[in-house]
Amino acid sequence: PAHGVRPFSARPVIVFLTVCTRHRQPWLATPENHERIVSVWRRATAWRVGAYVLMPDHLHLFTAPGDADVDFERWVKFWKSQFSKRHGNPQHRWQTDHWDRRLRTNESYNEKAAYMWANPVRHGLVARPEDWPYRGELFPLEW
Repeated sequence: PAHGVRPFSARPVIVFLTVCTRHRQPWLATPENHERIVSVWRRATAWRVGAYVLMPDHLHLFTAPGDADVDFERWVKFWKSQFSKRHGNPQHRWQTDHWDRRLRTNESYNEKAAYMWANPVRHGLVARPEDWPYRGELFPLEW
């Protein structure tokens, strides 16, 4: 996929990001990994993580520029690397690339959020989105 999130001064920057595990191996959605990745995101504040969902083999999140001028691609590589170091299992790797989409309107945000929250239900993991334990919101992102 083509990358290159560029902030515009007059409009908010919110990005919908999808990152997959290597070969879509289902190792991500565990209580320990949930705690690890949230801890990494809280420290990697060049981009702030808003709402997110961890699935067994991928994750979705919303993010916006934070407290440092760091390129979006560098930020993604950084937190993936930090998580992997803390996780410590060399068999559990991230896919090299990721998918990102800069949102243009509040409507697209709402559409992506509905898709993200319903993902565990579509995959047959829970009956209701709110029953999935590997989800949350770290920083409120203002549209």
